[in-house]
Amino acid sequence: MLMSILMSSPGPLIVGYGLLVGKSSTQLADFVRRTAELIALIVAYITFRMTGQSGMDAERKRTLERRSNLFVGSAMCFSGISMLVLVLLSGKTEQGNVIPGLAVALMGVIANTIFWLRYKKLGREQNNSILLVQSRLYRAKSLVDLCVTTALLVVLAAPGSAAADCFDKFGSAAVAVYLCWCGVRTILEALRKR
Repeated sequence: MLMSILMSSPGPLIVGYGLLVGKSSTQLADFVRRTAELIALIVAYITFRMTGQSGMDAERKRTLERRSNLFVGSAMCFSGISMLVLVLLSGKTEQGNVIPGLAVALMGVIANTIFWLRYKKLGREQNNSILLVQSRLYRAKSLVDLCVTTALLVVLAAPGSAAADCFDKFGSAAVAVYLCWCGVRTILEALRKR
């Protein structure tokens, strides 16, 4: 999990820089998403380390895992809702330079897919709810990054066009809806484990 935090840490900074040179709503939504997800990853990592200590009673471990999973689900919902609001409030604007955001999103597709498959395998092997929720988070991140990559490629290929504006807004909205759906599922599962 520490490796996933280290690899995710530069994402918000690079996409934030990209916002200084570009004005794509997809990049802005991606910045909000990456920042919230980084915070959720740090909370999940701390919880994972705490619950991995020997001598912790099972009830305390379940409580910490449930709270961590609620936080991760809430972060996903917050990201999704923030992105939807940004899409709805943004007008047609010049998207500017989307290359920094595109580079981060493309690397995100690769790295997040690797983490998704790894966490899925580890979560099943260890029967650990934190790892299984991380698997869901990374699946969502992989699909979101694929959507962001597609939208930014269209913006890069046809800047200022109606297609670029449509893909920019649709990409953000699709990402937002998917994140909210995954977040709600994670929250509901955590609440059922009381």
